[in-house]
Amino acid sequence: MKHPFHLKAVWNGGRNSEGMIEAGGLQTVISIPQEMGGPGTGTNPDEMLLGAASTCYLITLAAMLERSEITPDELTLESEATVDVTNNVFTYERIVHRPRIVLGSDASEADLTKAERLAHKAESSCMISRAVAGNVVMETHPVIVTTGANAV
Repeated sequence: MKHPFHLKAVWNGGRNSEGMIEAGGLQTVISIPQEMGGPGTGTNPDEMLLGAASTCYLITLAAMLERSEITPDELTLESEATVDVTNNVFTYERIVHRPRIVLGSDASEADLTKAERLAHKAESSCMISRAVAGNVVMETHPVIVTTGANAV
């Protein structure tokens, strides 16, 4: 079964202008980031790819934890992307995910180990990660803790 997704976009001018995109629940202004010589008035493709990779990873991880009957007390994620600009060529090099999974104080060592394994496995299971595989280095550095405990 195929699932189509649609996006409408409007661009108002030249390189340093801004535009607008709409795709399902996403409606936002777009522009080139200030760090790349643009106006920085909206989101940009770099942030959007990071957002797509991060949300896909997080949802995939949550589903994998659920299927494994692990219910975190807290599941958060910080992600970072690196874009290289050399000789005016932009290369999306790396995305690093840092999930934090907080399990209840009654979690076993097996639960902690399984949560860590799933945190790594979710990366290769995520549709967006698979889409960029071979072009963008993907890394996962999970932190797994129990309520009131330090990182594992």
